Amino acid sequence: MANKQSGIDINLGNKCSINAYKWAKKTFANRKNKSGEPAIGVDGTFSNVVHFKDSRIGISSDGIGTKIEVAERTGIYDTLGYDLVAMVVDDLVANGFEPTNISNILDIDFLDYKIIDKLMKGLHDAAGLANIAVTGGEIAELGNRINGYGDGMHFNWCSTAIGILPDVMEKPIDGVNISPGDVIISLKSQGFRSNGFSIVRKIMKENFGNNWHKKNYSEKRTWGEVLITPSLIYCKLISDLIAEGFQPKGIAHITGGGLADNLGRVLKATNTGAVLNNIFEPADFVLKLQEVGEVSEEQAYCLWNMGNGILIIVLENEVNDVMMNIAKNGFKAQVAGYVVSEPIISIKSKGIDPQTLKY
Repeated sequence: MANKQSGIDINLGNKCSINAYKWAKKTFANRKNKSGEPAIGVDGTFSNVVHFKDSRIGISSDGIGTKIEVAERTGIYDTLGYDLVAMVVDDLVANGFEPTNISNILDIDFLDYKIIDKLMKGLHDAAGLANIAVTGGEIAELGNRINGYGDGMHFNWCSTAIGILPDVMEKPIDGVNISPGDVIISLKSQGFRSNGFSIVRKIMKENFGNNWHKKNYSEKRTWGEVLITPSLIYCKLISDLIAEGFQPKGIAHITGGGLADNLGRVLKATNTGAVLNNIFEPADFVLKLQEVGEVSEEQAYCLWNMGNGILIIVLENEVNDVMMNIAKNGFKAQVAGYVVSEPIISIKSKGIDPQTLKY
């Protein structure tokens, strides 16, 4: 689907990602285990697995993307670490890996000690929530190869996280045991997380001008302040669930591509589909931006998480215990739907008829 507002073609992006993965997959055989089989590889999931003798290691890489511009506009830098950490550790835990450590690369145009200190404080705080260590990093001065908004330091920030498969699990969570009738639980998100900001920024500029970040969203907060809302980090919650004996059949981390695309990556292992008839509604400011930008429901659910950060697929008889555990850990969750045999995802959002989306 071509996104006219942002100039982004989602289908082309998926096509490029698939092609890049094909080239990467050809390298898996470069590292072979004793049986001669590639020691690397899990298709169609959120992270990857590497086998080193008796260890099962997961790897995930990502970045913050253009949400960085919101920080440059507002001067709020100490929450971006939550976005950086969430994007990689929640990809890992979507396959059951318990994240252990993270390495990061900060590409900048010039050094600003105070900004870098705020970024690293946020990374430190987010690492504490995720229960991981920051074990590597680099700050690279690239001059005019990096640019952004305003006169301050401009940057791009990416990371790679490592995780281990817990002893209680025989293999990563890959969706191969999903069956019709399984229940889908949603973990609530508090904003856009770190996805879809190209269209967010374009909508804001077209409707509020070049200084859109200063416009009031409410009496107490500006648009810039609500849009910088940091990502929730779910990995420790899910790792604790696994440690207590729950082994979800599938987990979808809802990032770029929205609900259907990310849930579809999990369901395709069994060629099943889903009915999502009780999902969380987005935060008020997400709905307001959707209204201001005249973004259709179908397009919104293909761009953003729309209030649903993680979807967990479990057996029906495990739902009550899982929900109690989630509540005990301070997260908001609700039963969002169920798995069906037909490989189509039907989404029912507030006030509209169900929309059927293929993946």
